[in-house]
Amino acid sequence: MPEVRPFPAIRYDHSRYAGDLSAVLAPPYDVLNQADKDALLAKNDHNIVAIDLPHIPPKTLGPSKAYEQSAAAMTDWLDRGILIREDAPALYLYHQLFEHAGTSYTRRNFIARVRLHPFSDNVILPHEQTFGGPKEDRLALMKTTKCNLSPVFVLYADPQNKIGKAFAAVAARPPDVSASLDGIDNRMWITKDAAVIDAVTELMADKNLYIADGHHRYGTALNYRDWYAKGQGGSLPDDHPVNYVMLVLAGMDDPGCLILPYHRALAEIKLATVLDAWSAGTESCNREDADVVLVEGATGMEAPLRYTDREQLKALEPDHCDPWYDLDAAYLHRYLIDELLKRKLEAEPQVRYVKSEEMARKTAREQSGVALLVNATPMSYLRAVSEAGGLMPQKSTYFYPKLATGLTINPLD
Repeated sequence: MPEVRPFPAIRYDHSRYAGDLSAVLAPPYDVLNQADKDALLAKNDHNIVAIDLPHIPPKTLGPSKAYEQSAAAMTDWLDRGILIREDAPALYLYHQLFEHAGTSYTRRNFIARVRLHPFSDNVILPHEQTFGGPKEDRLALMKTTKCNLSPVFVLYADPQNKIGKAFAAVAARPPDVSASLDGIDNRMWITKDAAVIDAVTELMADKNLYIADGHHRYGTALNYRDWYAKGQGGSLPDDHPVNYVMLVLAGMDDPGCLILPYHRALAEIKLATVLDAWSAGTESCNREDADVVLVEGATGMEAPLRYTDREQLKALEPDHCDPWYDLDAAYLHRYLIDELLKRKLEAEPQVRYVKSEEMARKTAREQSGVALLVNATPMSYLRAVSEAGGLMPQKSTYFYPKLATGLTINPLD
């Protein structure tokens, strides 16, 4: 079961920023482009993005010089006291306050080191597939900086909120630092209280962990551990930092732990063509009963559809775990798009992934296509697929809000 530990993070010297890190934190590296990076550095040239995003796009391995420059910047910032090392191991309580659809939420997280396990151990469970390029970029960065710069976001079951209660005294005092980032109020408390740490680590010891975001980062941490161990002759002390990874942990039962829909858009296609292709696997319905709503970009015409032939998935993909067949994303991609639409077009459909209904409609308009407005994947489905050893299709889940990068850095030396 998971071994959760406090750790002495590398972090910004909060006193330099009067407790407000808004100018130096960044969104996750994998949602940023060059313009985003430039804008963040224009606010403050010590923004964490200067270290965490050395190469764009991070889906591919960049030149070695880029990663060496990140390591040099980190060393310089430590030497100058911009970054400091915590003087003792700590847990970091991390709350995100935000609004969605007119409702206010707080997602209650905490940051810790957790021992690495291969997925086959069934302790830390993935829910989606990963690809090689992003792991190569992150591995190169870890080799030069000797740090986890960006955390992996994981979930755990805690229906009685025991973890929240263990942190109650910490959360009752003012936060040690805060930051506003993309409209999200991020707050962090540092605790070195042995009683709190012991209570939290003990409560976490019997839980499964489910990766929400950061599959590539987790896979990279495993690769880095193996690479480092090989360089040390194949064995490491059990408590060596490379045997652990920095996680942000959140209770999946927390009302603030939201999964939003990841919409799609099909490019260069008409609504009538999609409806004709999908006549065998869908039927018209009321919008509130729809599994997907098609929206033609050019006209704005809508067509709500219900999925009607889910048994086709088992015929097409007989080797998946049982919960996989209940996934809307599996039905949409493997049957409706990859089978019916591809057969109709006699070509590979052009699929775009977008994080809002507005962007899906806009993409469909700009690319003379059709928006696919889908429902969010329920948390229970993520848990069921993960526990059964399955993997969801890519972009099945969109966890909101994204974590801030730069609150803590995990040293691996």
